[in-house]
Amino acid sequence: MEFTILHLYPDCMSLYGEYANLAVLRRHLAAMGVSVTVETALFEDTPPFDRADFIYMGAGTERTQKAALAALLPHKEALRAAVDRGAVALFTGNAMELLGKSITEEESGKVWPCLGLADFTTEEVVYQVQGDVVARTSLWGSFVVGFMNKRSETYGVTTPLFGLVERGPGNAGDGGPEEGYVDGNVFATHLTGPILVKNPDFVDFLIRRIFELKGWALPEALPVLPYEREAYAVTLKELADQDADNPPGPYLQG
Repeated sequence: MEFTILHLYPDCMSLYGEYANLAVLRRHLAAMGVSVTVETALFEDTPPFDRADFIYMGAGTERTQKAALAALLPHKEALRAAVDRGAVALFTGNAMELLGKSITEEESGKVWPCLGLADFTTEEVVYQVQGDVVARTSLWGSFVVGFMNKRSETYGVTTPLFGLVERGPGNAGDGGPEEGYVDGNVFATHLTGPILVKNPDFVDFLIRRIFELKGWALPEALPVLPYEREAYAVTLKELADQDADNPPGPYLQG
């Protein structure tokens, strides 16, 4: 079993160490006997979407985000074609915003047309939208933990990845209550952390989706790497302890 990961712009879009998302996914796949190749695309490159099974982009600054957008726009149809044939895409941090229709700058009002894989729009703001997040999703059973730090609000998401934010901001800042975006095999979230390192059930979900799309037989038990689930439990408990005087949701009993 051979699998190719395409990492878009890792030199400029890995603000919170998001390369670790691919490291943990690669370790899980390798433990299942999958031979994984990681290819990278820099701004000057033509991304090899035609041979990618998994496409990833992490977060950047507002400036590098616009540079990534400019680099990727000429290849948006190739990205769409890769997704249509079954490649899984995961965009985290402000890379999520590139999937929508547009980004509007707060100060100048300039509108940046985006990739258009989704209909949502993003408006930049002057304040930081940040905080630890605990959220729910219908795709797997456990709570999701992560950290959000952005200067934007996203509107018009009709299919959020996380349908209920128990703690912290959502797509529209404090207006919540939903976060992220999902459509078929395209997944996006502003949560960093990196999110796959913090959420082993998200990794397992992606592995199941990957095996299904590749037509591979899924083993009865997925690999459990050392300390992943222990670290997740510690994070969830720490957030619950912080909120003990003002319970935000049932994850306190999780």
